[in-house]
Amino acid sequence: MATNLQIDDKLITRAVDLGHHKTKKAAVTQALINYILHLEQENILALFGSIDYAEDYNYKKQRSRA
Repeated sequence: MATNLQIDDKLITRAVDLGHHKTKKAAVTQALINYILHLEQENILALFGSIDYAEDYNYKKQRSRA
């Protein structure tokens, strides 16, 4: 899917240089990947403290070979 974006030339040039990317597209693609990973991590962190576990759960019992 072709997309036209107006990105600040200074920002994209800096991203290409710092990331050692060969193209602007590669820099933008990597930036989007990093952004998505960051958002996914935030979603996982938001779950901490919100999940209730069974107090009687014994993982070692499940591992035993009966």
